[in-house]
Parts: sequence; C-alpha cells; structure tokens
Amino acid sequence: MSRLTLISHHLCPYVQRAAIALREKGVPFERINIDLANKPDWFLEISPLGKVPLLRIEEDDGGEAILFESSVICEYLEETQAGSALHPADPLARARHRGWMEFGSSVLSDLWGYETATEVEQLEAKRKALIAKFATLEGVLADGPYFSGSSFSLVDAVFAPIFRYFDVFERLGDSGIFAGLERVTRWRIALGERRSVKDAVGEDYPQRLMEFLDKHESILLRLPAAA
Repeated sequence: MSRLTLISHHLCPYVQRAAIALREKGVPFERINIDLANKPDWFLEISPLGKVPLLRIEEDDGGEAILFESSVICEYLEETQAGSALHPADPLARARHRGWMEFGSSVLSDLWGYETATEVEQLEAKRKALIAKFATLEGVLADGPYFSGSSFSLVDAVFAPIFRYFDVFERLGDSGIFAGLERVTRWRIALGERRSVKDAVGEDYPQRLMEFLDKHESILLRLPAAA
C-alpha cells in the first residue's frame, strides 16, 4: 500500500483542496507544513515550481513519486483511491466540473487581490469582481446542498477554502459580497459544516489569516467596520 505525504502550508487554499479530497476518500496520509517564506532545501529539490501542495507517494518496493499542482493531485486521488466518487461518471458532466474548478482558481486570483489590497480603490475593484463571479455561480447552482446536488465533488473541494476566507473576513465587517445570493449562501453553509472541510485546516487558521492580513498591511484591517 502506498504511503502518502501531503507537503503543505497552513493557509494555502490549494493545499486544502487536496486535504479535503484525501479525507473524502478516507485515505491515511501524513501532512507536513512548511514555511513558504523560508522554503527548506529538501522541498526546493522536489518541487519543480517551488509551490505547495506536493503529494509524495512512497511505494512498498522503495519507489517514490512526487505530484505537484492541486488539480493533478485531486485527479490522481480520484483515479486511484476507493471511496465516494468526487467526479461525475458522465464525461460531459465531468468536463463541466473541471471547468468550474478552473473558475474557482480565477476566484482565488481576485480574492488574493482583495485580501492584500492596501487602498480602498483596490479593495472595491476586487470586491466588484468577486460579486460578479459569485453572481455567475448563483445562476449555475440548483437546490444543493452541494454544487451538483446531493453528491460532494471536487468542485466543492475547490470552493470550500474560498468560503472559509470570508468566515474570517466577516469578523471585520460585512462586505456585501453575498447579498441576495441565496443559493451560494446555502452552498457556503453546507460546505462549512462538512467534516472533511473543517479538518482541512488547523484550529489556528483564523489567527494565522489575521496575521497574514496584518503582514500585508491589508486595508481590511483599517476599514471603519473593523474598528
């Protein structure tokens, strides 16, 4: 049986995708967190892009493989591990899901700009971009509770870490990003209640994210609602 190690970072949403998929599959794995500001030499030697997540796969015969990129890791787990399917069986539906996973990555790009904005104008531009993307999702979602109905999928694993950010941000004030988005809000709540999602980060995640905002001098910490 292969031994799996997830090379990780405490906050990385891409790592969380892989951690959620591993837990949904019921696969035993070890998790090693590294400091991305001071990457160890052993990590740089095995990470082609110098990024997390990495999945180290150690075989009983001594062989070892390293996978990088969260989407690749999640697809590998889906293809090789038993447990509940995280992709639809239908090829067209599966392709559609992969497209929405990429859409989730574009949301994360806007979210990065939102959380690291140092001026109100930057923050507002990214807030509007996020509103537009979540409004698009509102038109795609059905009755839920998950993206494709009753079955949890890799699309859900992609968006759960996105929604987790806002659980912390909303302690600083209501951004209005989810106003009127009833289906997205129901989806967000359902994902936040799922055990695999809860276990994808440590208990200190909120504190670490607040420290991240402070380090990047985020305008979120200086808005009147945050006072």
